Formats: sequence, C-alpha cells, structure tokens
Amino acid sequence: MISSIKATGKYLDQPLLVAKFKKNVPKVFIGGAMLFDAYQVDKTPVDKKRETAINTTAVLSATVASALAAPKIAAKIVGKEYDKYCIKEIKSKNTKLVNEFLSKEKVSDKVNVILAKAKDKVLSLKEIKILDKTMKDSNDGKKFMKDLIPEPENVTSKDIRKEIGRLSILGFIPVAGGVAGGIAGEKLSEGKISKEKMGNRVKEGTYQYLANIFMCNIGAGLALAGLEKANIKSKSARALGMVGGIIATGIVGGSTIANYIGKKFINPIFDGKQNKNRKKEGLNSERKPEVIDICLHTDDIATVAVMSGLKWIEPALPILYGVSGYRAGIGYRNGKKEV
Repeated sequence: MISSIKATGKYLDQPLLVAKFKKNVPKVFIGGAMLFDAYQVDKTPVDKKRETAINTTAVLSATVASALAAPKIAAKIVGKEYDKYCIKEIKSKNTKLVNEFLSKEKVSDKVNVILAKAKDKVLSLKEIKILDKTMKDSNDGKKFMKDLIPEPENVTSKDIRKEIGRLSILGFIPVAGGVAGGIAGEKLSEGKISKEKMGNRVKEGTYQYLANIFMCNIGAGLALAGLEKANIKSKSARALGMVGGIIATGIVGGSTIANYIGKKFINPIFDGKQNKNRKKEGLNSERKPEVIDICLHTDDIATVAVMSGLKWIEPALPILYGVSGYRAGIGYRNGKKEV
C-alpha cells in the first residue's frame, strides 16, 4: 500500500489543489502585505506615521506587484511555457479521465463515489490512499492514477541551467521591485533621495539576492548536476545533495560574496569619504548573517522541491522571494534599521 509520505505528496500535487492554491496566492500575499503595512504604521511614533506609511506602502506595493508578475516574466525569458493551472480545464480533463476509466473497469460503490468526486473536487488524503489501493493491481488503474495525479518529474541535467535561470530571475524581480519601491517611497515622503539610504538598498538587495537566492540556486544546481552524472535517481538522495549544495554556496559563501561586493564596489560609489573608515572594518561588519536570513532559506527548500518536480510548492515562491524584496526595499542593515 502507498506510504503516508507518498500519499501526502500525491495529495499536495493534485492539479486541482495546486490550481486553487495558485489562484489564492495573490489574495493571501496582498492581504498579508496590507496587515503588515498597518502593523508597521501602528507601532511607529505619531510624528513618523505619515513617513512610515508612505515608505512601507511603496516598498510593499512594488514588491508584491513585481513578485506576482515574476513567474510569467521568468518563464518568458528562459523560453519555458508558463503553467496557467486553469481550474476549468483541469475539471474537464479529470471528468474525461474518470469517464473513460469507468467505461472499461468496474469498481466498488465506495470507489465510484470517490471517482465521481475526483471529476471536479480535491480528494482527501484518505481517499487518495483508497484509490491507490484499488488501482495498484492493474495496469489500467496505475495509468489512471498517473494521469489523474502526475508523478513528480526530476529536473534532468539538460534542464538544470534553464531551471536555475528561471528561479534566479523569479527571485531577482521582487528584489529589484523592492529597491524601486524604496526609492519611490523616499522621494514621495522626503522629496529627495539620500545617497546613504540608496547605498543601503543596493547593498541589501545584493545581499538578499546573492546570499538568499542566486548562490543557493547555483549550489542546488551544481549538486544536482553531480548527482545526475553519478546516475543517482533517488529523490531523497537528490534532495539531500541539493540541500548540501545550498549550504556550501549560499548560506556559507553567498553572504561572504555579497559583503565583499558591497565593501569593494558599492561603498566607494555611495559612501564617499566615509568609505575610508569602512575599509578598516571587517568583511561582515555591516551585514552579518542572522536568524531571519536562515529562515529565508525556506525558499531554497522550495527550490529543491521545484527541482525535484513537486508542483504544489511553486505557487508560494513569489511570497517567499517577496520577503527578500521587502528587506532590500527598506535597505536593512544589521542593527541600523528596524524591520
């Protein structure tokens, strides 16, 4: 019988469930951003509320809008078809699959009720297990289950570069959007753009993108390429290998590279005379990795899931990358700005 872990995976990967999740992501994202905006303004002193409201709203609006647009843009840039997950089309496909199967096979009344539900509704975990137990003894049954809930497809070595590119673009757009929102908010609230604040946005954007997104994707991709070359097919081994790659290149190396770029190239542009003093400071003096940065690597676990062929996690990527976009937009520096 199907294991509980595999059954859960099948439950989450139901095309109809993924489609409904994807449809609701914008509502959840926008609603969450509005609540966070209100919270930020509420906790701000009265004399700073107007400035905070303008800045926070500008950053969140730009971040959310760019993050939601990113999947379609990224797919177009790398030449990959954008998954629309049309609920109406999925229901039509499921209805056809069920009708064709029942025209050839006889099932119990209990299974018949489940199949009727599968036409246009999401099945429960228990129903998935019952169906699998019923279908596993016949080739037609196995084929039906694969057609109803497609198996995850591992990204192959041929697709790795394109997938890394797509995910990296998907992460870059919200970060760029957050920085643009921060600039707009400052201009609207203060009437000018501070060179120091602009430098902080660029440095934080660089940090967020390299340490929490791009280098992690590279690490996962390199690990996956190595596993492909070694002909390792196990999904668990591939997942662990990619997590190892993320730790090596992203969590460890990404922050170092981002801070080096910040001190070597960005500070001289935006800091002017202050840069002479900063040259004496350590590499991680401005921006040290912290707990929330480790938490942000949740999106890297999502990256591993996407590269492993799981569909259910991908609609959440805009929200996960949006956190990096917001922090870039406010130009967060350790201990220097309030999140």
